Amino acid sequence: MKPSRGDAVIPERVRAYREQHRAEHIGPRYRGWAHFATTTFGSLTAIAFAVWRVDAPTAIELAMVPVFFVFANLVEYLGHRGPMHHRRTGLGIIFERHTLQHHVFYTHEAMESESSRDFQMVLFPPLMLALLLGIVGPIAALLGLLATPNVGWLFVATAVGYFLTYEWLHWAYHQPPTTRIGRLRVVQRLRRHHVVHHDPHRMTKVNFNITFPIGDRLFGTSDSTP
Repeated sequence: MKPSRGDAVIPERVRAYREQHRAEHIGPRYRGWAHFATTTFGSLTAIAFAVWRVDAPTAIELAMVPVFFVFANLVEYLGHRGPMHHRRTGLGIIFERHTLQHHVFYTHEAMESESSRDFQMVLFPPLMLALLLGIVGPIAALLGLLATPNVGWLFVATAVGYFLTYEWLHWAYHQPPTTRIGRLRVVQRLRRHHVVHHDPHRMTKVNFNITFPIGDRLFGTSDSTP
């Protein structure tokens, strides 16, 4: 067995799967940092545009931001606990990419990416942002009609901001803990929560929040046991 960038020993079964996955699913033109940058700058552009459209928000309108944040956290929780770990009609590709690929590529014994090419197994495909906006847009328009345009734009900014936070944190958990990012206290704490989830025997039972364990605490699925 060979060490990863974080000097952790990678089990041979994991190493064999990684080599197979890279050969079959990661093309020679793939660039992990370009993928990361596309997600980051695309999301920041959408957030900046939504914030720019907000005009003199009231205290009540701004108070909707934490409500939208908690809503996004519960969507993350239910989506992860549901179709990402249980095959659902029409959503099989989500189950395959997450349970059958991501959780085999990264286990609790081998969490670190070995190079930037492995970002492909951490980050959502770049088109995910467009899909997200296609879902968020109509909801925001409805909120704009039922409440105010500011509420609609704040929903867009919060939803996309939450998506970007998800991507950044998930990416950070799968980097070597010895890096500058890996040594951040908040990343270390949240990473421990995620490592437990990557135990194959526990992945369908506990720690479904990837960002902040709000849903896990509410539904009693938070487990900090190593």
